[in-house]
Amino acid sequence: MTGPLSAILGFGLFGVFCLAFTEKILPIPPSHVLLLFLGMTAAPDSSMLAILLAVTTLASFAGCLVWYGVGRRIGFDRADRLIERVGRYVFLRPATYHKLGQAYRRNHVRVSLLAQFIPTVRNYLPIAAGALCLPALPFAMATLLGATIWNAGFLLTGYILRGSGQDSFTVGLRIIVIVVALETAFMLALRYGPAWRRRIRLALG
Repeated sequence: MTGPLSAILGFGLFGVFCLAFTEKILPIPPSHVLLLFLGMTAAPDSSMLAILLAVTTLASFAGCLVWYGVGRRIGFDRADRLIERVGRYVFLRPATYHKLGQAYRRNHVRVSLLAQFIPTVRNYLPIAAGALCLPALPFAMATLLGATIWNAGFLLTGYILRGSGQDSFTVGLRIIVIVVALETAFMLALRYGPAWRRRIRLALG
């Protein structure tokens, strides 16, 4: 994987933009892997790290706007059918998409922000935002903020690992495992949280 990534990075910041934008459209490699790699290999100093953050965030934001536009274009019913057909191929369960889509109706700004911290969901939930015709400006602001925080966290981690003297691969793998575990916990809370809350209320009288 590092061979093709290194080749694309040979195009400089344009290559970085293309990688981050493409990851938003099709998450291969996943964003946390890509950002850790960039932080460890493409940021020789803090100034370049800041530039990488700006470029990758702009690319991520542009990818979100593309999917938002797709959602607006095809409408809610066809967006649902699209996720039903292709969701399993990009590790996005249709049930998860539907639950978050319902949450969008209640608080679209908060969900737009939180969605940026969930791998795979962060790529495709903008389709639901567009399909539901949610206001573009609040969606864009929340998405931009979430993408900035997400990208900064992994870029900075990769940058720190580069000069730590530790085995970067091992530490990076541990971080990825933690991210996946947190994602799984979020999905379980989303799926079973309402039932648990009802049981707690019943138990408390």
